[in-house]
Amino acid sequence: MKHISNYINGQLVPAKQGLTLEVFNPAKGKVYAYAPDSTPEDIEDAVAAASNAFASWSKTNPELRSEIMLKIADGIDARFDELALAESIDNGKPLNLAKNMDIPRAASNIRFFAKAITQFATEAHEMVSEEAINYTLRQPIGVVACISPWNLPLYLFTWKIAPAIATGNTVIAKPSEVTPMTAYLLSEICIDAGLPAGVLNIIHGRGEVIGDAISTHRKIKAISFTGSTRVGGHIASIAAPMYKKLSLEMGGKNPTLVFSDCDYGKALASVVRSSFTNQGQICLCGSRIYVQQSIYEKFKNDLIKAAEGLTIGDPLDANTKIGAIVSKPHYEKILYHIELAKEEGGHILTGGHSVSVEGCEQGWYIAQTIIENLSAECRTNQEEIFGPVVTITPFEDDAQALDLANNTQYGLACSLWTQDISRAHRMARDINAGIVWINTWLMRDLRTPFGGMNHSGVGREGGNEALRFFTEAKNVCVKY
Repeated sequence: MKHISNYINGQLVPAKQGLTLEVFNPAKGKVYAYAPDSTPEDIEDAVAAASNAFASWSKTNPELRSEIMLKIADGIDARFDELALAESIDNGKPLNLAKNMDIPRAASNIRFFAKAITQFATEAHEMVSEEAINYTLRQPIGVVACISPWNLPLYLFTWKIAPAIATGNTVIAKPSEVTPMTAYLLSEICIDAGLPAGVLNIIHGRGEVIGDAISTHRKIKAISFTGSTRVGGHIASIAAPMYKKLSLEMGGKNPTLVFSDCDYGKALASVVRSSFTNQGQICLCGSRIYVQQSIYEKFKNDLIKAAEGLTIGDPLDANTKIGAIVSKPHYEKILYHIELAKEEGGHILTGGHSVSVEGCEQGWYIAQTIIENLSAECRTNQEEIFGPVVTITPFEDDAQALDLANNTQYGLACSLWTQDISRAHRMARDINAGIVWINTWLMRDLRTPFGGMNHSGVGREGGNEALRFFTEAKNVCVKY
């Protein structure tokens, strides 16, 4: 049985009180490892280590920070197969998905910010009439916290810690207790890469215990969080009295708009991907599908056929497209929402039930589910389910499509399919979402801002937005 350790001050250590948490393999429904069940005492040790390391790390030449980070990225590449397998076992996602997306993007995150910090320039503004010049210092904040979710464990973990470390901060990082394995393996990679002790500290444990300890610790100056709207709201409420900088990337109930003039084959294939990739457990998945009336019946039937053609199975099987749900509580939540949809008058077009997989009979599997005949205001169309469950609804024209897309408390992402470039730009402008994809989905450029509005979050990450978040701007004015 694997035993995971905390990573504090450059050392792999157990929780101070010796407590552990069970870590499940969702494909098998069985415990396969133990992780530290840390307490505020462990946070205190991590903050002390990070505080001590900050004085030297913050003054380290950006090129040296970049060099160390590139070694970490190389370490991810060197352990590629091990990390991919660990991610699949820990999360339940198909191994092929971990190999094609999670691990490559984790290494890319580190490399991008390792290089970006060497190009993060100071701004200067000359005041000709006053014979003075202003310049802006971008200085690291200090000890910061990065809290990442279970759906893309290493990918989103590195997305947060990379800009924080690159800009000279020291980090307290909390991966999800549901999927801690690859964060633990990254600890080993950081040691091998020569990351100075205390620069990154990884603490495992329950969110309600160490998440709260992080959010209320007076020496932690900023928090970057990705997770549910409920937890993000809680962090905001308890961190606000200490005036911490917050970046909160939270839930989504993302619309997909398919117009009659779309490239039909590409639209259909992409909607299948955006609905069911990673078992629908990506915050950017399109869970509300709206199709123009003139092509609705054909598109609906073709979508059902395509969805039913996706193989549900053991995540380690190369033929598997739909893996296991990440945990039993989340599995039960998704099944509850399917029953709720029926109560709300929804018609299950396909799926709507759990699945038994040969060789993995104790695992948590749910068939890809498509539901129609639901009102825009019902709970199924308003609440984030975060599973392989989508609704499909027809619309008549652009105005109705826009109304349906914006009929949500969230505002994270949207994808729309049309050949009309004027319509595409007009809809992109008027849709309330942090990112709008036109004739594509999940195409990401690390230079661009990422985040949501309304209940989907506060702030932006990615590119210079992340570098700005993890620094304080100081204006210096010099009179000639």
